Amino acid sequence: MDTRKDEGLRSLGNKTVYKNDYAPEVLETFVNKHQENDYWVRFNCPEFTSLCPITGQPDFAEIRISYIPDVRMVESKSLKLYLFSFRNHGAFHEDCVNIIMKDLVKLMDPRYIEVTGFFTPRGGINIQPYANYGRPGTKYEEMAWKRLSEKEQ
Repeated sequence: MDTRKDEGLRSLGNKTVYKNDYAPEVLETFVNKHQENDYWVRFNCPEFTSLCPITGQPDFAEIRISYIPDVRMVESKSLKLYLFSFRNHGAFHEDCVNIIMKDLVKLMDPRYIEVTGFFTPRGGINIQPYANYGRPGTKYEEMAWKRLSEKEQ
């Protein structure tokens, strides 16, 4: 029987505990069983919230995360709890997207990852920050530059 519990996951299948502020320590991984393949894993998180660090007002967004895994993959419940931990965290839109990407790179060391935030308008302006990373010295580094440079303006 295939069970990820064997990998020491703490969140999956246990009572959900929500953190009150930014909590990267809740992120967990499991082993990618298809390391020989390049393939996409995508998460759409349509209910992301954070706080404006100046006004304290809530900001709402859809966060989209796409990555090509290598050895480790992020466990989805831990990702949900991590993203939820931003709800009382003061950070600008661009900071949220870059922090999420950097935390996931540190956690998984993926071949490639990109994170986009589709923030709802406030004051009549919609902000859509995008950040990506490709493993240095590989074709994924070139892919990151190509996708960034061709990103819709």
